[in-house]
Amino acid sequence: MSRGGARESLFITPEQLEEITKVFQTIDIDGNGYIEANELGKALETVGIKIPGHEVREIVKKRDNNIRDGRLDIEEFKDVYTELKTKYDVKDKWQSVIKSPKDIKEFRSMHHDEVRHSVADEEQVAFSNWINSNFADDPDCKKYLPINPETHDLYTKCSDGILLCKMINFAQPDTIHEKAINKGNLSVYQLLENQTLVLRSAQSIGCNIINIGPEDLRDGKEHLLLGLMWQIIRIGLLADINLQHNPNLVALLMDGESLEDFLKLSPEEILIRWVNYHLRRSGCGRTISNFSGDIKDSIPYIHLLHQIAPNNLGVSTSPERESDMENRAEKMLQEADKMNCRAFVSARDVCKGVYKLNLAFVANLFNKFPALEATGEVVDLGDIEETREEKTYRNWMNSMGVSPYVNRLYSDLTNGLIIFQLYDIIKPGCVDWKKVTRTFKEKSAVMERIENCNYAVQLGKQCNFSLVGISGKDLYDGNKTLTLALVWQLMRAYTLSILQQLRGGSDQSTANIDKEIVAWANEKLNSGGKSGRISGFNDPGISDGKLIIDLVDAIKPGSVNYSVVKSGQGEEEKLENAKYGLTVARRIGARIYALPEDVVEVKSKMVMTIFACLMCVSFQNKPK
Repeated sequence: MSRGGARESLFITPEQLEEITKVFQTIDIDGNGYIEANELGKALETVGIKIPGHEVREIVKKRDNNIRDGRLDIEEFKDVYTELKTKYDVKDKWQSVIKSPKDIKEFRSMHHDEVRHSVADEEQVAFSNWINSNFADDPDCKKYLPINPETHDLYTKCSDGILLCKMINFAQPDTIHEKAINKGNLSVYQLLENQTLVLRSAQSIGCNIINIGPEDLRDGKEHLLLGLMWQIIRIGLLADINLQHNPNLVALLMDGESLEDFLKLSPEEILIRWVNYHLRRSGCGRTISNFSGDIKDSIPYIHLLHQIAPNNLGVSTSPERESDMENRAEKMLQEADKMNCRAFVSARDVCKGVYKLNLAFVANLFNKFPALEATGEVVDLGDIEETREEKTYRNWMNSMGVSPYVNRLYSDLTNGLIIFQLYDIIKPGCVDWKKVTRTFKEKSAVMERIENCNYAVQLGKQCNFSLVGISGKDLYDGNKTLTLALVWQLMRAYTLSILQQLRGGSDQSTANIDKEIVAWANEKLNSGGKSGRISGFNDPGISDGKLIIDLVDAIKPGSVNYSVVKSGQGEEEKLENAKYGLTVARRIGARIYALPEDVVEVKSKMVMTIFACLMCVSFQNKPK
């Protein structure tokens, strides 16, 4: 049984399991299948239990038994839940955390009758309406729309993968080559290809798809589909909430705050700053610290809308005069509709403080109407702009399910905890968690973080990484060159660990692995009747994308539509080929994170991962 699923226990009745599952899924506000210490702390405050942060972290640490990653899966949460109910007598209070039964759909797993899951109606409604709104003019989507938000329609119409492919491209344009999506009357095989394409493409943009398979999309597993959709939507909504895309965000810097400190903020934290910036300018006397309890009365939204809306739209603060909370929320949303920004939330979602949907509502407002005045300060984007290499590594880390979510590569790795989680994924059991500090004391935090980073470097050397001249202090300081050197070797080790498992065990040497991959690729191309060959991962012949396309077709004959392939003359045709090649590679199951530009520019590191991932697929397809 996977560690993320809910299974029956000899000591927990079905009724108790149902209650625990509801609480777990409600506390898990980011929908990643785990409960972090901050999520547990917020839930405890809701039921009137105020525990210092270090005690909450200690509760999580004590029960974090499966993979010591500083968070709880549902199995670990069962023990916490039972202990807290007994210790604090919160038997009835938990009901204030659990979503109302009328907002929850319960269903049993098709394959395990004892497993129950809960699905929040508000997410189903919000995502259905969002799809209806954003894809109404897409000719490929017309046969699916409109989706009825009140029925199972969403899951049925997403089961063939086409709508989900469209969502991924909406979130991160050009991730999937449109002509590689199977359309029309689909065979079972073509459906599987689409479903695989969805999962591998979602993974490539940073979605955690652990415990989600093509069969889950096919069967319309509600909780898994909603979780995947939320990750895709969230990535798209938050993608531009940074200084790189919005230099005027410098207006949100606090007194005495450096640009470097501001860069450490998550997109959610930036959005809260942005809302408060406009609330202060409105003179309403309100500020917020979250997108749940602080916005339930709609007052912050009313004044935010009034501040950011263009004057000609006639947006007013009149809803503030409405005494009934839900009616006030509805009138506020009518004002948002004047801005074409009525999205994600209903009046009830606002009054209930549904975190995900309110976050999405505010992010959408920011993306359409940031309304930030230029400060005159010149921002040097050279040090701020995320490179393709950094983006690829960050997406890879997030797709591995690390916690917390990595927003900025350098600042988010400075305490070593993300790096340890990656080591543990690549080589399970290699991290001695007793040597790791996960809760930092205020007075000794700097030293504890550096000690963690020193241990991270030590582990790298044990894994035969080349880390000459790299110290823990370099990671703590966020040294870009040296941090990238370690991160690349982690990603390479992850890719090769999968390859080694498939080719017969982890004890085989990787000393000549690059030569082995090149030799394999050439042999595969030859046996598939393809004329191309590569001399190495920096071979200029890789640039036009056709070698990768041919290799995919050699692995799975007939999987390439050669009428789509360009001659490769000129940068534009090369890029189109590269995009198509990576898409069809993902469609046959390759876990590729590289970008089309990496192929065109023949970035040898990323090219190596592409060929290694294709070699993995080839091994997987070998007859048993």
